[in-house]
Amino acid sequence: MSAASAATAATPLASTRASSDPHTPAVGPTGAEVPSSAAETLREARARYFRENHFGDDGGYGDAWVDFKLGPIPMPFPNTPGRVRAVRYHDLHHVLTGYATDTRGELEISAWEVGAGCGRFVTAWAINLSGMAAGLVSSPRRSFRAFVRGRHSRALYGDTFEPLLDQTVDEARARVATSPRARASDVAAFALANVVGVAVGLAFTALVLPLVPIGILAGRRRAEA
Repeated sequence: MSAASAATAATPLASTRASSDPHTPAVGPTGAEVPSSAAETLREARARYFRENHFGDDGGYGDAWVDFKLGPIPMPFPNTPGRVRAVRYHDLHHVLTGYATDTRGELEISAWEVGAGCGRFVTAWAINLSGMAAGLVSSPRRSFRAFVRGRHSRALYGDTFEPLLDQTVDEARARVATSPRARASDVAAFALANVVGVAVGLAFTALVLPLVPIGILAGRRRAEA
């Protein structure tokens, strides 16, 4: 999607979801506080995150399609193996950083993940770069802060997944920066990443637009159900 249209859409890594501000406990979709215990394992914290956000027991990983929103239109996005592989880590990043799973939060965590790095996860790079460019349009200061925070953090991408789930939240959060001061190199990297992000977003638009009729039809069927 283009940066302008993406500014109103949740990224396909995590479809229309709701959570929290990065410096407060997680909140559920109704805004109720969900206390986070540093002694929880990531497995336990992830299960709570799924439950509070109504994602199902497996977080929707087994679904054939996921929805994100292009304005008011639900857009189907194939739940490819590459996306599933990436979103497992992406969901843990939500737990650790506290970024919301609404549109604004997804754009913030896109910037955070680009800053922290997505390793060899091509799908994560593509989705996050376009989401970061959208964040530059809708909330540039938040996007920049999230990117800088990511630059001073270490993402989970590339770590062996199952052992991560047995770490406590406190142990895993040791790799996440809180409010680092931006450096000149961060500003330059942010500008370069957004140039790439706009290009990726335009390419993504070409893929998404043919799905608009499907999204409209799916939305009508759900409204009638």
